[in-house]
Amino acid sequence: MSGNESRLQAISKITNRESLGLTPPGKLEDLWAVDVFSLSKMQASLPKNVFKSLKKTIQSGETIDPSIADVVAIAMKDWAISKGALYYAHVFYPLTNATAEKHDGFISVQSDGSVISEFVGKLLVQGEPDGSSFPNGGIRSTFEARGYTAWDVTSPAYIMETDNGATLCIPTVFVSWTGEALDKKTPLLRSNAAMNKAATKVLKLLGNTEVAPVNSSCGAEQEYFLIDANFANSRPDLLLAGRTLFGKAAAKGQQFDDHYFGAIPERVQLFMQEIEERAYRLGIPAKTRHNEVAPGQFEIAPFFEAANVATDHQQLLMTLLRITAKKHGFVCLLHEKPFKGINGSGKHVNWSVGNATQGNLLDPGDTPHSNAQFLVFCGAVIRGVHLYGSLLRAVIATASNDHRLGANEAPPAIMSVYLGSQLEDVFEQISQGAVTGSKVKDMMNIGVDTLPLLPKDPGDRNRTSPFAFTGNRFEFRAVGSGQSVAGPLVAMNTILADSLNWMAEALESELAKGTELNAAIHLVLKEVMDEHGAIVFNGNGYSEEWHKLAAERGLPNLRTAADALPVLKQPHIIELFEKMGVLSPVELASRFETYTEQYILSIEVEAKLVVSMAKTIIYPTAVTYLTRLSGAIASLKEIGVELTTETVEKVAGLVKSMMDSVSKLDMALHNHDFASHEEHLQYSAKTIRPMMDNVREFADALEGEVADELWTLPTYQEMLFIK
Repeated sequence: MSGNESRLQAISKITNRESLGLTPPGKLEDLWAVDVFSLSKMQASLPKNVFKSLKKTIQSGETIDPSIADVVAIAMKDWAISKGALYYAHVFYPLTNATAEKHDGFISVQSDGSVISEFVGKLLVQGEPDGSSFPNGGIRSTFEARGYTAWDVTSPAYIMETDNGATLCIPTVFVSWTGEALDKKTPLLRSNAAMNKAATKVLKLLGNTEVAPVNSSCGAEQEYFLIDANFANSRPDLLLAGRTLFGKAAAKGQQFDDHYFGAIPERVQLFMQEIEERAYRLGIPAKTRHNEVAPGQFEIAPFFEAANVATDHQQLLMTLLRITAKKHGFVCLLHEKPFKGINGSGKHVNWSVGNATQGNLLDPGDTPHSNAQFLVFCGAVIRGVHLYGSLLRAVIATASNDHRLGANEAPPAIMSVYLGSQLEDVFEQISQGAVTGSKVKDMMNIGVDTLPLLPKDPGDRNRTSPFAFTGNRFEFRAVGSGQSVAGPLVAMNTILADSLNWMAEALESELAKGTELNAAIHLVLKEVMDEHGAIVFNGNGYSEEWHKLAAERGLPNLRTAADALPVLKQPHIIELFEKMGVLSPVELASRFETYTEQYILSIEVEAKLVVSMAKTIIYPTAVTYLTRLSGAIASLKEIGVELTTETVEKVAGLVKSMMDSVSKLDMALHNHDFASHEEHLQYSAKTIRPMMDNVREFADALEGEVADELWTLPTYQEMLFIK
């Protein structure tokens, strides 16, 4: 098959595709968490004393009683087998943003050759996957293979159903034989413990006598693209790199703003319906679905959950998106920028902290100026982001997210805090020395008699801010769509813990002097704003004026991951994580090495694909067109018809320029002589990436000149608009 025959065949398959015709889902109440070994299922299947002990561990964070493991394991196995599971898997999250799992059968061979189904506490609590084959940043040598998974009782086990059967999935942490964290969950649990300890100290200083454990919460808005598999499977770049390395923009993109919140295509809605049904069965509280800004782009967003569970659910949701898309004939793209010239995809992480006794600690209430508890916790966030903004930039630093940050679809790489006009005014009053009040909600009259008066919030939202307060939480908008939310949550919990510890010490110092509590709070908050108020910015984060102002304020602009990742080696970052007990210096160094390697390898894979596709797909197509076109011109000339050779000359020039650029890129890829990781990072970002862009410039221009009947790669117009 040559030319665009494969494209035409793909279009035919899509347009003639029969609908799956899914039946409407059942009642939400009947679906909810049916595939989860929830507290209610534990209560029904466990002895009272065992359930009480397990519940106490889950809800209060106390150490699990090892003596109950066998009883829990048997109950969990019986429940799983009743759901059709023959295997169990310890599920963990290595340093790759992916999900890993090792499957083992419930089978146990007896001495007489018979078998029984068996699952004991030892197998539930601990597993042993290979500890050297996952990225570990030098913690483990290749010949040192032992690693352990350990049951995370705070996140429920569940049944994962696929076309290949059902598996009992048990959330775990993953550590080396020497005890270092090789995963993303272990530091998340540690960071939450550190934050809880610091928050409890502050809450008691504020006069609270009863303080329940404080936990962080998360609600992650997941953006993604859906591309028909017939197109995606004909694009080596989409299959191997997750984004298009070539592609001329379609005449129509997103300039009409007609896709955002538009009517969801029927085929996509059927896909969404199945995603939601599967999510509900797994206890994932999916709430919102809609078309996103770019054509072919969509979003799903859940309710808030405890950060640890939300992280597990977010990883599970990405898996569901991919496998369900395949069933519906789609490929789900979670790359931050799969298509040039239109919006990429993010994962806005909505984050807050709270507990059962004081509630949401980032809820300002109707009178934030008099809500001392809120002001202290919000002030702690302001201080933390100012001191460690570069860390927040580093934890969302990937090769793919570099394409997105700073464009009109995403916040800039400069970290700042948006408070809104109401809170900005309150903190400005604190800085000036006296708080007299705060703006109140107004009522909006739309001017239509049949419509009610609408309550108007005292502050607007800012979509250009990377770290924005949005009513009762902060929204970290710079996180990439393909990333785990664990890294950002670890950073936010840790910097908050550090700031709360500082505030506790500052308040204790003032109280020891005899300062009245409210006056002490005011003095501490005034110091926060005097020292760290530079991080607050309510304006347009895209403007050149802000970039200049940010530089004057001393706020770093780490434009690429190559600039941001070395932050993980800075002494004050190492000290922060070690002091909070979240990551040891060795563990943090391993993350720098792992993320650096992933960045370099990602760009290397893309560059090799650029060379390969240019040489073996685009060049032959262009030469074929040149041969046909020049032959046709020569034939016409023989019969007295003179045609201009301008197009031939233009195409020939583009082909030569493209292949010259390919040769330079190919040579550059053979450079392996680097003095440090940092030098290699910068070479990838500042040398290889621009060379790839240069090849693409000529290739995309060729797509606009070569006859469509010869072009083999599915086009932007086809991939984005044919569903």
